[in-house]
Amino acid sequence: MGKAHVGEPAPDFELPGTGGRTYRLGDYRGRWLVLAFYPGDFTAVCTRQFCSYRDRDRELAALDAEVLGISPQSVESHERFTAKHGLNVPLLADDHKEVARAYGVLGPAGYVRRAIIIIDPDGIVRHRDVALIGLNYRGVEEIGAELGALRRQAA
Repeated sequence: MGKAHVGEPAPDFELPGTGGRTYRLGDYRGRWLVLAFYPGDFTAVCTRQFCSYRDRDRELAALDAEVLGISPQSVESHERFTAKHGLNVPLLADDHKEVARAYGVLGPAGYVRRAIIIIDPDGIVRHRDVALIGLNYRGVEEIGAELGALRRQAA
């Protein structure tokens, strides 16, 4: 499996997630998709990241893109994390880390790196931002700026 390089087709995936749904890459054809890979539920930075998305719900909706969180915890853990913090972004369970590996965001010790991958409506990777150390995250404003730049390039 590759690294999901910019300009290449995004690796396909099918993962269970919150809300009792199964999420597939193909379901998002025709729309911009933001994959937010993160190390773990209930950790300090991840909690801040997804609470910031919740708190900026209006701006998140204005991005006109789907945002999905992906980490290796179980759907049960994701449901608890979502309920405890009132999160609004679907969280997908990549418990075997196959999707993280396919997207090139698995660190050497098997940790999922914090990353933002943006996929265009045709299923092509257009942006990848993978943190070496996940102490910071990309907020709604930064994701919006990147999406805006990508949409201008595509026009």
